[in-house]
Amino acid sequence: MNAVDKADAVNALHRRPPSFGRFVAEAQARGALVVQPRMGFSDPALMRAGLRATKGAADAVVGTVTIDSYTRVGDEPSAVRALRDRVPLNGFPITSYSPHTAAWVLDGVRDAGFPVQVRHGSARPQGIIAALARVGLDATEGGPVSYCLPYGRTPLLDSVRNWQESCEALAALRATGAEPHLETFGGCMLGQLCPPGLLVAISALEALFFHRAGLRSISLSYAQQTSPAQDREAVHALRRLAGELLPDTDWHIVLYTYMGLYPSTRRGALDLLERSAELAVETGAARLIVKTTAESHRIPTVEENVEALGVASRAAAARHVTAAVPRGDLAGNPVYAEARALVDAVLELDADLGRGLLKAFARGLLDVPYCLHPDNAGRSRSTVDREGRLVWTETGAMPIGLVSRRGRRLTAAGLYDALSFVQRRHDTPHTQEVAA
Repeated sequence: MNAVDKADAVNALHRRPPSFGRFVAEAQARGALVVQPRMGFSDPALMRAGLRATKGAADAVVGTVTIDSYTRVGDEPSAVRALRDRVPLNGFPITSYSPHTAAWVLDGVRDAGFPVQVRHGSARPQGIIAALARVGLDATEGGPVSYCLPYGRTPLLDSVRNWQESCEALAALRATGAEPHLETFGGCMLGQLCPPGLLVAISALEALFFHRAGLRSISLSYAQQTSPAQDREAVHALRRLAGELLPDTDWHIVLYTYMGLYPSTRRGALDLLERSAELAVETGAARLIVKTTAESHRIPTVEENVEALGVASRAAAARHVTAAVPRGDLAGNPVYAEARALVDAVLELDADLGRGLLKAFARGLLDVPYCLHPDNAGRSRSTVDREGRLVWTETGAMPIGLVSRRGRRLTAAGLYDALSFVQRRHDTPHTQEVAA
């Protein structure tokens, strides 16, 4: 970093608004669900306009700057060529723009009532972390497992090392008076067909990884799956694990609207979004990542993101009126039992959690179904049972035999049925409609 960049960084740090985690906690305390889009544009003017449009879309909104695919994999030369040739990217190339340009995107938009998080998908996030810090941002997301196994062939060993360095760099911002925030992506592995016990375990383990690297403001993710009842068990299980594993930590749960095959009808898409907002309220999740009516066939527009934020916020507010106070656990919660067994198995492998994760995947104690990464054992399989719950058909070497509820092994036709289960359930009553 040159002298000018250092001066910009210092000035940005002095302009930091209250912490991301505190904003979410204050919203939850007043009964508001924080809603957030997954939005990113390569044109700085459009990125700025998108942030400004979403800022007033609901009572409590978090802004998002999603990073482009080239930057995620460290291919900055390709990002620079695309900008030079005016080829639109699928996100904002934060490491290819000067700090002045990135700061302009945020200037007058990000404030104490509208924090902004950088979302990226990188197993090599050091450059992204450095770039966001230079413009005064301190909230991002990911994890050594969840941003490695689903997205490419980066060795898990490298990802663990990269994320250790990145967590330490982010945690170092605490010395400036900031409270950096990091969100796990572990509860969203592959988007679908991963039983909740494993999602909850990986999310909790990544959160503990962040904590041991010095972070004290953390959110734990979980993605809505195929069964509302099972999802409620999962979020309660994640809340309980967070309470057990993360002392002296400001933490909250972030729920993702379903990440698999999305309904193609407008009404089906909005119905699924509303159900996710209700799930968040019912289980005490504090923040919701929304989906739009365009998810099944193209990248959403700013207007569609604004609509989704409003729909989710209104659904949450309506549900909040009648929702009971969330319980920290459900009696005999099978998702908690499974997740706790997996977490304990990893923690027993090594005092260093990074090494423990490597050993766990090498031995198949953690094994993501249908994941083709070479560091994943690939012996586990899952399906959707007759009740709509995600269950194991093969558990490989994972230590969950006594608490797992197994189903029949999937055929090719069964795999398609499982992948399209949620889409069909929400589209079927609206088959004459066409999505926006």
